[in-house]
Amino acid sequence: MSTQGGAGPFNGTGKRFHGTFDAMAHTTGTARSDDGVRLTYVDHGGDRGRDHGGDAGVGAGPGGGDAGAGARRPVLLLHGLAGHAAEWDPLVRLLRPAHRVVAYDARGHGASELRPADVSRAAHVRDVVAVAGHLALERPVLVGQSLGGHTAMLAAAAHPDVFSALVLIEAGPEGPSPELPARIGGWLDSWPVPFASMEAATAFFGGGTAGRAWAAGLAEHPDGLRPRVEREVMVACVAENARRSFWDEWSRVRCPTLVVRGEAGSMPEAEAAEMRARRPGTELRVIPSAAHDVHLDQPEAVHEAIEAFLSRYDHLP
Repeated sequence: MSTQGGAGPFNGTGKRFHGTFDAMAHTTGTARSDDGVRLTYVDHGGDRGRDHGGDAGVGAGPGGGDAGAGARRPVLLLHGLAGHAAEWDPLVRLLRPAHRVVAYDARGHGASELRPADVSRAAHVRDVVAVAGHLALERPVLVGQSLGGHTAMLAAAAHPDVFSALVLIEAGPEGPSPELPARIGGWLDSWPVPFASMEAATAFFGGGTAGRAWAAGLAEHPDGLRPRVEREVMVACVAENARRSFWDEWSRVRCPTLVVRGEAGSMPEAEAAEMRARRPGTELRVIPSAAHDVHLDQPEAVHEAIEAFLSRYDHLP
C-alpha cells in the first residue's frame, strides 16, 4: 500500500491537492478503460538507451513518440492500495536516464475516477492494458508495489504477449486473507482526518521520504487535508484477496520476474520462496533498511535491483 500525489495540480473537483512531492518535467493525460473508467496517467518520458545517445524528450501523448528507435523498453509503474502515481517520483528520477517511465492513478485513486462501479482484480488488470495501449508502450516492464504488484502479476499472467518483464515489490499470490478488509478499514479509520497541515500528515505517516510521499496524496479542503480515496472503495478493492489465493495465476506468468522484499516488510519470506519454487527462474531480492514501502525507503537500492535484473534480459524482444 502506498499513497502519494501526482497527476497535476487539481483532483477533478476543483480542490487543489499536493501533487508531486519531487517535481519533475512530465506530461499528464487520461485514458479510458474498457468500461469507460477515466484513468489519469503521468508520462515522465525518458532518455534513449545508453548505447544510442540523444534525448527522447518528455511527455509524448498516444503513440509513444518519445520512446524513439533504439530506446530501452518502457517501464509502467503501479502503485499500491490508497496510493497514487507520484509516490514513484524518487524511483522515476533514477529510471528516466534509461527508460521511458509512465505511472498512473489506479481506478478509485488519486485523480482517476474515484467511485467506479467495478473495482475487481480483473477490472484493474484491464486498466493496465488500457494505459499501455493508449500510450503505445511496446512490451513494457511492469513494476508494482503491494496491491499494484498484485495487479501487475495478474496482468502478466493474463497477457503474456503484452508485457516483457515483471517486478513485484512486496507483492505475491498468497491468500486467502479473510481479515484483510477489516484491517484495511481499520487502518483508514485510524487516519486523523482532516489533517491540520502537511507537516502533521507527514509526521503521522512516519516522516522522511515515505511520510512526505503519503502526505503528498492528500487534497486540500476548507477544513484541512483529506484523502483522495474513499474507505469503502478501498475495502472493496481487496475483497477478492480476502477470499482466495492467486497461485494459479502466478503459475501462468511467463515473463522474467524479480520479487523484491523489504528487510522489515510485510511480505513473508516463505511466500517469496514458494514463488521461486513454483517458477524456478524467479529472482529474489531483499532490500536492507526497508519496510513495506521499499520504493520509498530505499529507491536507489530498488533501482539497482531493477537495472541489474533487466540487464540480464536485454536480448529479449
